[in-house]
Amino acid sequence: MWIIWTIIIGFVAGVIAKFLMPGRNEPSGFILTTILGIIGAFVATFLGQAVGWYGPNEGAGFIGAIVGAVIVLAVWGMISRRRTA
Repeated sequence: MWIIWTIIIGFVAGVIAKFLMPGRNEPSGFILTTILGIIGAFVATFLGQAVGWYGPNEGAGFIGAIVGAVIVLAVWGMISRRRTA
């Protein structure tokens, strides 16, 4: 059940992260942005479990998912800038 919850939270977090980090090199498609948000939620869950913030079957909270999505969007921006340069 926590995987479904992480996907839902990541979907919303991806949209919010896009509003927090607008830019030319960021993904402009709605689907790609939400996929990166879901990936960010899984990254936040993994890092939170590694640090000990979350239990083995707990997902990242809403704020953690947004932070994870912003990190993934920043990495995406760095990679896309490097590819176009």
